[in-house]
Amino acid sequence: SFICCEMWPLRLTCLLLFCVSRTYQQFPRSCASRDALLSKQCCPPWDGDGSACGASSGRGFCEFVEVTDQPDGLQYPFSGLDDREKWPLVFYNRTCQCAGNFMGFNCGECKFGYFGINCNERRESLRRNIFHMSRSERSRLVSYLNLAKQTMSRDYVVATGTYMEMGNGSNPMFTNVSVYDLFVWIHYYVSRSALLGGPGNVWTDVDFAHWAPAFLPWHRVYLLHWEHEIRKLTGDTSFTIPYWDWRDAQGCDVCTDDLMGDQSPQDPNLLSPGSVFSSWRILCSQAADYNSRGVLCDARDEGQLRRNPGNHNRNLVERLPTSAEVEFTLSLADYDTGAMDRSANMSFRNTLEGLGNSARMNMHAALHVFMNGSMSSVQGSANDPIFLLHHAYVDSLYEQWLRRHTPLPSQYPASNAPVGHNSEYHMVPFIPLHRNREYFISSKDLGYEYTNLLRILTVAIVAAVLTAKRRYRGLSWPLARCWKKPFSLPERQPLICSNEIAENSHRNYQTTM
Repeated sequence: SFICCEMWPLRLTCLLLFCVSRTYQQFPRSCASRDALLSKQCCPPWDGDGSACGASSGRGFCEFVEVTDQPDGLQYPFSGLDDREKWPLVFYNRTCQCAGNFMGFNCGECKFGYFGINCNERRESLRRNIFHMSRSERSRLVSYLNLAKQTMSRDYVVATGTYMEMGNGSNPMFTNVSVYDLFVWIHYYVSRSALLGGPGNVWTDVDFAHWAPAFLPWHRVYLLHWEHEIRKLTGDTSFTIPYWDWRDAQGCDVCTDDLMGDQSPQDPNLLSPGSVFSSWRILCSQAADYNSRGVLCDARDEGQLRRNPGNHNRNLVERLPTSAEVEFTLSLADYDTGAMDRSANMSFRNTLEGLGNSARMNMHAALHVFMNGSMSSVQGSANDPIFLLHHAYVDSLYEQWLRRHTPLPSQYPASNAPVGHNSEYHMVPFIPLHRNREYFISSKDLGYEYTNLLRILTVAIVAAVLTAKRRYRGLSWPLARCWKKPFSLPERQPLICSNEIAENSHRNYQTTM
């Protein structure tokens, strides 16, 4: 699956021109044919043995899709009108159901956190604060993003028409997109208005990934797939998405040419020509136009990436969120409340999402509005690479809440959430299939950790070590020096001690006992 990229990073020009990548969501190319749509079966063969879903090797089997029959909330009063309802049944009623640690549309990949040919190597990855990265690491990040933008997805295509417009499968309507733009389209498709038939006939109060309980689990899966795709594209299996800790920021700290791009001196709504992102073109950003015409985004070029941070509507957002606001959000014990939508009161999910009955927005939503450009449209927001850094930090807050409150699985609603958000619903529009409840779990169970949460863990360890020190009357100075760091350094500094210091300290500590 790593096609022509053996010389990375020496042959970047070659990569940008010729590499293609296997990605792993939306419509598999082999399932976008007339025959596949009419048969409603998406069970491609695994390359390893040529059998559907790798069945001959025990990787998985082609099985009927089971969907929940639990009632949805009242926000969406229709049934059978939108292709996303009871995903993916409108398009396919049989898909690959993978066994063990296997995953993917043909069971050819590993579940998150597992590696190796047989998917039996368990590893934990570390997502870091972007300001902890070296200059070369930042440069590599930007290069990877641009590579994804320039590389056509080999295994996936995106739909440009509804199932009805496709003649119920007899006239497929799909198009090619790059790896990066595939994810832009995914975020558009999950959040678009429901098309009820004809120009202007849409239902806007519907979103299968926002304004309701699945907001955090859905974006967690989105980032995991995105991270996985970059690893496959570049061959860098250690790659992780960094996060931007935007608490108390006075402006866009990541808007520099060595990161996400500064402002253009000629036009403050565009990016600096010194940034590679200034040449990026966007798609699926004109929701009002699609609604007025009653059509889907067709993935056409819609102009340059736009951003003008801080020059936003201050009636909607006063400033970026503060540390106090983050801490209040984390203190809320209930994951969701009431109607489990934008009106939910004292709900961790709704407060973190930044919505509510107030005219002002905060937390997650505040950052989108603050960017004042492509990021400010829900459907088109993933066009801006800041989206990834932002949502990685939001996911870290979700993870911190999960560890602090240790909710029971039953806290995630099984019924009466807005359409697409009940626990057993398959996430739109992912293939392979994922249920919402499957990602109401710790990131450690999915194979990744955050440096800012390691710091919290370190503080707990320090407390235990100090207790032991008082008990055993002594602590070797290297370990003491290392453990002081979480207390003496701000979060923007490295938080992890070297293995050598830790190991030497452990040996010294044992000799004092």
